[in-house]
Amino acid sequence: MATAISANKAELIAIADSVAKEKLIDKAIVIEAMEDAIQRAAKNRYGVENDIRAKLDPVSGDLRLWRVVEVVEQVDDYFKQVDLKGAQKLQKGAKVGDFIVDPLPPIEFGRIQAQASKQIIFQKVRDAERERQFDEFKDRVNEIITGVVKRVEFGHVVVDLGRAEGVIRRDQQIPREVVRVGDRVRSVILNVRRENRGPQIFLSRAHPEFMKKLFAQEVPEIYDGIIEIKAAARDPGSRAKIGVISHDGSIDPVGACVGMKGSRVQAVVQEMQGEKIDIIPWSPDTATFVVNALQPANVSRVVIDEEEDRIEVVVPDDQLSLAIGRRGQNVRLASQLTGKAIDILTEADASEKRQKEFVERSEMFQNELDVDETLAQLLVAEGFGALEEVAYVEIEELATIEGFDEDLAQELQNRAQEALERREEANREERRALGVEDDLTTMPYLTEAMLVTLGKAGIKTLDDLADLATDELVEKKRAEPRRRGEDAPRKEAKGGILAEYGLSDEQGNEIIMAARAHWFTDEEPAPAGEEDAIADSEQ
Repeated sequence: MATAISANKAELIAIADSVAKEKLIDKAIVIEAMEDAIQRAAKNRYGVENDIRAKLDPVSGDLRLWRVVEVVEQVDDYFKQVDLKGAQKLQKGAKVGDFIVDPLPPIEFGRIQAQASKQIIFQKVRDAERERQFDEFKDRVNEIITGVVKRVEFGHVVVDLGRAEGVIRRDQQIPREVVRVGDRVRSVILNVRRENRGPQIFLSRAHPEFMKKLFAQEVPEIYDGIIEIKAAARDPGSRAKIGVISHDGSIDPVGACVGMKGSRVQAVVQEMQGEKIDIIPWSPDTATFVVNALQPANVSRVVIDEEEDRIEVVVPDDQLSLAIGRRGQNVRLASQLTGKAIDILTEADASEKRQKEFVERSEMFQNELDVDETLAQLLVAEGFGALEEVAYVEIEELATIEGFDEDLAQELQNRAQEALERREEANREERRALGVEDDLTTMPYLTEAMLVTLGKAGIKTLDDLADLATDELVEKKRAEPRRRGEDAPRKEAKGGILAEYGLSDEQGNEIIMAARAHWFTDEEPAPAGEEDAIADSEQ
């Protein structure tokens, strides 16, 4: 390339053609790089203050070099301006305000100029090549691609994709899979990022999307959109689950994915190094889908807690280990597949839990409503579990309970409201003892109990509350997924400060914005008399 600038016309065009084909970029980009290199060399020769342009004809190879100057009445910048008399010599009919060209003779390149020009062209071509690679792969995210292993660095596999390189990071590889230089590997394009060193193409063989795309290649009905994979979860190299649904009632989605004698699913299993795959029918009904997701275990019943976004699944005693799976794998994958935290209980555990809740609620009603055990148990048996439910339910609903009349119902409701007032007063006193300012009581949705919880967390002023993010305030607790190989029980991920109260993100955002309102309140204008006094003093 060092000889490119000093080459003859035919050689210049031949070099441009060769570089464009080799780097798979537009020939015009190479021509533009050459022109830029020539312009910079000419500026070094004639002075960098000059506005010098170069034009290389992409067909003939003819090179034109000129300086652009402005016609002015009085010259202030001799490099970029010319007076009217001088302009007439360069171009007849030139007038003040015109920009005219002053042709320059070709320049001879020395060794230093040629080397500098070579670097400019190389950089321009390299930038164009990187941009071409990014444009080619940026829209191919989640697409299966095949490449050849080029090298393995610190456990990360670098794959030659033909026109670019991709990397399969260690955490995106299938565990215990051995790849060697020269092996052909299939992977899914996980992400494409533009970086200073060029586009970075991140590949994966462990992501659920890889499995979904493999099924799309093996099952024509998925490719055609007749069958849809609604959800997928993987424990790479060990086990996976996919939820499928058919948009054609005559086609069984599970059977289509399995194939004749398991041929279709086996092709995917082999590519995923023997990973076992459970193919289950997807259902819009959460309870049904959870039952399907926990296969091969049998489920007795499902209890959905919408507020906590959790699901309690009861299974027969002999199905517990099957439902949980080895090291919790089955329930973990089912949880990932459904997007819900799943708790597995045996019939005995569920019965014990219900009995405990029954006793606790009965004792609460006895203490708070000052009623006997029989009446308290009757309320719990009828589905009442909190004082608020008794205090604000329609009188008619309480009166319909066997053995109740309107007078008893009214009395119970009055006692429930009085108990709630006592709780509120106790919480108010505790809140004040914690130093939580009264200003926080004006915030929407916040009760005295919530303010006590905030105070215990160190949130005591409007500014403290305003500094919080929505997720810090109301994000729900959720089960942390177990990491591969861990045998410890699932832990509760820490939620927002008020997670236990079931506030929505919208409500949390409204609370925080209300707390921030005082930041934007304009200062009150001074009284008219004060304004006049200030004006007089300024004069």
